Amino acid sequence: MGQLVVAADVEGPVLVCSEGLSFWGGVDPVTGGVIDAHHPQHGRSLAGRIVLMPTSRGSCSGSGVLLALALNGRAPQALVFREDEDILTLGALLAGRMFERPLAVVQLSDVDYDRASKARHLRIAGSTLESEEFSLSLAPLSADRVHLTGADRAMLEGDGGPAVKLAMETLCTMAALQGARELIDVSRVHIDGCIYHSPANLRFAEAMAQMGAKVRVPTTMNAISVDYANWRDQQISPDFGVPASRLAEAYLRMGAQPSFTCAPYQLDDKPRRGEAIGWSESNAVIYANSVLGARTAKIPDYLDLCIALTGRAPRAGVYLDENRAAGREIEVDLPEGYDDALWPLLGWLAGQMAPDRIPLLTGLEAAAPSEDDLRALCAAFGTTSAAPMLHVAGLTPEGDRPAAADADRVRIAQADFARAWREFNSGSREVDLVSLGSPHFSLDEMRRFATLMTGRRCHDDVSVIVTLGRATLEAAQAEGLVSQLEGAGVRVVPDICWCSITEPLFPPTARVLMTNSGKYAHYAPGLCGREVRFGSLKDCADAARSGRAPTDPPAWLR
Repeated sequence: MGQLVVAADVEGPVLVCSEGLSFWGGVDPVTGGVIDAHHPQHGRSLAGRIVLMPTSRGSCSGSGVLLALALNGRAPQALVFREDEDILTLGALLAGRMFERPLAVVQLSDVDYDRASKARHLRIAGSTLESEEFSLSLAPLSADRVHLTGADRAMLEGDGGPAVKLAMETLCTMAALQGARELIDVSRVHIDGCIYHSPANLRFAEAMAQMGAKVRVPTTMNAISVDYANWRDQQISPDFGVPASRLAEAYLRMGAQPSFTCAPYQLDDKPRRGEAIGWSESNAVIYANSVLGARTAKIPDYLDLCIALTGRAPRAGVYLDENRAAGREIEVDLPEGYDDALWPLLGWLAGQMAPDRIPLLTGLEAAAPSEDDLRALCAAFGTTSAAPMLHVAGLTPEGDRPAAADADRVRIAQADFARAWREFNSGSREVDLVSLGSPHFSLDEMRRFATLMTGRRCHDDVSVIVTLGRATLEAAQAEGLVSQLEGAGVRVVPDICWCSITEPLFPPTARVLMTNSGKYAHYAPGLCGREVRFGSLKDCADAARSGRAPTDPPAWLR
């Protein structure tokens, strides 16, 4: 028997995704086509199909992309998973609950998933999944086993208003899905749903604001899709700039702080070890759990607001101590003479080798990664793994935690690093854009890049853009770093991040970009349709000056 997570009577042809897919950066929200250039099903369409995949991966914004597809009429008819999945499930839940655009979500055992994956056509009717060859009963999801406090029940019954009622209903459903027996208090929330990638995000946020929604705990906001104060001067079309600004304003009306950064861990008030928080944005979640030792699930877009409105989250997943143990040990052959490009390559490879479980990285005990190195590791890991955290033996707060009893062991060798470098460097050597700040540049990175650009100017044919948060911008301005970089021809832009940047801020004539971000190297081909080169921060500075990327891998990979 399988689990009917979200009910809808649907049928359609089957598309099997051989590995997890991030809908954000991996699926076109208008057409439903798979745009992740690294995914085996690249170029296929999900629209109108019964889509089977082990689970989702990548960005928390996938729920927003699925909602956009539902509102566009280009969503899958159903999603069938083999493993636990929250992000796309939440999008499907709200598509039916708020907008009457239902699509089904089903979870199957390994055996039944394999049977379903061999079918050409599937139908879900009531609580039955069937093909020409088999019929399978599905158990409807029930939230009856979730214990609620008196305050929880009051919110569920509408005492806090309609927005809080909807938020608590959604939380109870997601808690049941995750197997939580109760909810837990959280001290702070980070909102990811403020990125404008389609009218769906705006419709959701403005509907909640119109219902009188107000956050109950301190709530920061992710990077938005425009430079909030300056987008008109940057010649952004009002067709995009106005709704993107309205989306940010809807969350501000609900009481969120205008932090506008995808790196909330760079703010002065960082979560403490063991603190239960409710963060969205995949890189921030992985960094908070792994490097800060805080505790947060990988909160899908929209559920982040539900948690902010109630101050409550399902007590499940990595909120629980027993679920934070590594399920796979990855032994890393640390190359001699490596540079900062190691860490995003390592994160991307670790995610490939642990796509569905927390890994423990060993062999790095002699390394001395900076906070920025660990951030690059976590961000790239989130592009290829669904796990909300990783451990590094001897380096991260829980790096000495024993792996699970059934954990297996794999290895990352120098040849793996070389393969990853080649995959990130498929573009032409001639570079006309250097993109830095995915996730947002830190103050230390601003200092390092300013030093690398001292006495240099950007090539006349190369645009160099750094994105960063408002707090970092203010500190960098105070140190004179912004004026120094601008004097070298570098453009420094707050509020926005590369995963949501649009033309003409993204130079329309640029054909090949260079980045030091493993996250952006992974997503850029699908998001912006450009060729990509990848390297260290020094490689990026050299490309900014010369207009050329290195021809060969760095010496430590040869």
